[in-house]
Amino acid sequence: MILTGGALTVALVSIHLPLRLAIFAQLSTAEIVRVGRQLANFLRARLRRESRIAVAGLNPHAGEGGMFGREDIDLIAPAVAQLNAWPDARAHFHGPLSPDTVFHAAARGEWDAVLCMYHDQGLIPLKLHAFDEGVNVTWGLPLIRTSPDHGTAFAIAGKGLARADSMIAAIRLATELAVGREDGEI
Repeated sequence: MILTGGALTVALVSIHLPLRLAIFAQLSTAEIVRVGRQLANFLRARLRRESRIAVAGLNPHAGEGGMFGREDIDLIAPAVAQLNAWPDARAHFHGPLSPDTVFHAAARGEWDAVLCMYHDQGLIPLKLHAFDEGVNVTWGLPLIRTSPDHGTAFAIAGKGLARADSMIAAIRLATELAVGREDGEI
């Protein structure tokens, strides 16, 4: 799951799980590497240049050298090393970085994307920054799949409250990616 809107693009290592399960059952070096590669490929298709990817730490201040947990040292740092050793990356991965400041830097343009460890770590800043224009991209499929970030919004269906901005952004992004694919760039 890759989400983009405004100046932020995020990818989520674990999705739609209780936080306890997202961290202890799904978070692994291998999964961080898998999602990091998907994100690098998406950025290659979108930006058509080398990208700068921030990797958010899991713990406050990215663990403060183990003071707040070892996941940043034992799981995330080795994944960053593997991602930077990947010969086809055309991306530079940096981290683990403090999750409380990395999104501010990304929104200012210091990073092309942030690789996030769990759902709300990436979605809260993205929705705060670009709620009405956020796009959800399912990357890695043999076809292009985009949708509004906020879902179907059944609760407001038929009430004249819905905005089309996110759907329009999703269609535009799908078109952008399709044109790149036709040009052989994807």
